[in-house]
Amino acid sequence: MTTLLAGDIGGTKTLLSLYRLETGGGLSLVVSQRYPSADWHDLAPMVQRFLADHPQAGAGNALPAAACFAVAGPVQGGRARLTNLPWLLDEDQLAQTTCIPELELVNDFAVLIYGLPHLQAAQEAPIRLGRPEAGEPLLVLGAGTGLGVALGVPTPAGLKAVPSEGAHGEFAPRHSSEWELKQWLAQELGLARVSIERVVSGTGLGLVARWLLATTPQGSGHPLAALAADPGQDLPAAVAAAAAAGDGLAARALELWLSAYGSVCGDLALAALSRGGVWLAGGTAAKLLSQLRSGGFERAFLNKGRLAAVLESMPITAITDAAVGSFSAACRARMLLG
Repeated sequence: MTTLLAGDIGGTKTLLSLYRLETGGGLSLVVSQRYPSADWHDLAPMVQRFLADHPQAGAGNALPAAACFAVAGPVQGGRARLTNLPWLLDEDQLAQTTCIPELELVNDFAVLIYGLPHLQAAQEAPIRLGRPEAGEPLLVLGAGTGLGVALGVPTPAGLKAVPSEGAHGEFAPRHSSEWELKQWLAQELGLARVSIERVVSGTGLGLVARWLLATTPQGSGHPLAALAADPGQDLPAAVAAAAAAGDGLAARALELWLSAYGSVCGDLALAALSRGGVWLAGGTAAKLLSQLRSGGFERAFLNKGRLAAVLESMPITAITDAAVGSFSAACRARMLLG
């Protein structure tokens, strides 16, 4: 039995998973275990413990044939320094220490590219239908705490994930409300410039609501005001819930946010010419399916003047599987086998 090791490594938690490579190339999850990242001084001993604790998951005492670790930080030249963890990871050293012959480090958002073509119906949900073109680039965006962006470029060896910092471009207001929002954000947060991510992210939804609470008559005494003042509260989730319950201010905040998200998605889809399709990941995608389908997101996505026709054929799909990072890492490990 051939097994593959997948890791999803964050500053707080690390998920290690073993997948079995089935006849025909399919993947089956065998076992997963979550570890507090800060309890370990390095990844290698964690991997060794995981494999020692689950010998029944492999073929006898055989090691995984390949491994891919998705890491929360940039990867360059086979090395990665995690953003919120004092680990410096090196592919060659990890391979040597763990005795896994094929091993790769990939940025934890870019790795999603490798899983996109293999998602099953239970792992995704359509936002808008289209006509994806085989052999064309893919785009994935993820609005969560921040905004992740990555491209998938077709090559003779399969997709190549290309990380992007497109979320840190300048936020460009399209109308007076967005202009006023941008000016308020710059002053409130003490910013010399306002990036796309400040608005188009889960955190950004909360900031849009805070702006409306601070600058509109409806904001005075609004029930969301107390939540906005408490950093321990999940303001974006509260805004979405209030909007669903019919609250006017929350509904306006969500409408503005969805429109900005759709517009940025269209801009990046044009930049990438992602005729292979667009995917939405991150914490908000699965939670806001009906809102993403309500029309405002799509109208903003397509509102690109004479270039709207380029976007018309691109399907948009939300990723609903919370474990998609581990699954995508396993897909990449399978590619390493050649």
